[in-house]
Amino acid sequence: MNIKDKVAVITGGSRGIGEATALALAERGANVAIVFNIHKEEAGEVRKKCLEKGRKAEIYQCDVSNFKNVKETIDKIVKDFGRVDILVNNAGIYIKKTFLETDESTWDKTIDVNLKGVFNCCRFTIPYMLKEGHGKIINISSVAARHGGRLAVSVPYIASKAGVIGITKALAKQFTSKGILVSGIAPDHVETDMLINSAHNSDLEIKEVIKNIPVGRLCKPEEIAHTVIFLVENDYMVGETIDVSGGTYFR
Repeated sequence: MNIKDKVAVITGGSRGIGEATALALAERGANVAIVFNIHKEEAGEVRKKCLEKGRKAEIYQCDVSNFKNVKETIDKIVKDFGRVDILVNNAGIYIKKTFLETDESTWDKTIDVNLKGVFNCCRFTIPYMLKEGHGKIINISSVAARHGGRLAVSVPYIASKAGVIGITKALAKQFTSKGILVSGIAPDHVETDMLINSAHNSDLEIKEVIKNIPVGRLCKPEEIAHTVIFLVENDYMVGETIDVSGGTYFR
């Protein structure tokens, strides 16, 4: 897929991986719909940076866990942009609790945002992609879903991200022959607010994590964005979830 003049939707697009992805796509000529839930000011700043690159960009407030809200948002994006060519399901949360501290509401909220959110966005974007006869969907999972995590990792978070890998495979099976290529990315320890918040003793614990990363540092959000670009431009990669781990995990 040639990215120039394509329409890309990025959930969780106001910060971190989402921001880096929106800017990388705009840099290569895409028009971007930046979906956020809480951080409106930051989303506006990302939009401004995309506009400065000469691309169309708009922001949309949406709770990806809300079925009706997602439908309304995707419909509005298609009305504003005409179609959706690229969907990056990046929105996610991490609630810092050990397993024995985890209650039902923590489980439900994490699964609703991280897994149901991916389902919701795919559910209402794919019909529009089918009308166009093409589309790329990239789902952001986590290497924690492969190895079980290294910080005091939230069990609901790992379960939700493992589910993202599963939905990626299932959608690839169903829609590749119809021109919609679905793939995933599983980052490990990206330098974002979520990582800082996931550490129970931030500085000390993250320094310990870095000691165990063979490349000797945290991943930059731009490196995940670069992987998104690879998947968008590669028309033969489908159904796979690429691990971007800095050497912490091999298969």
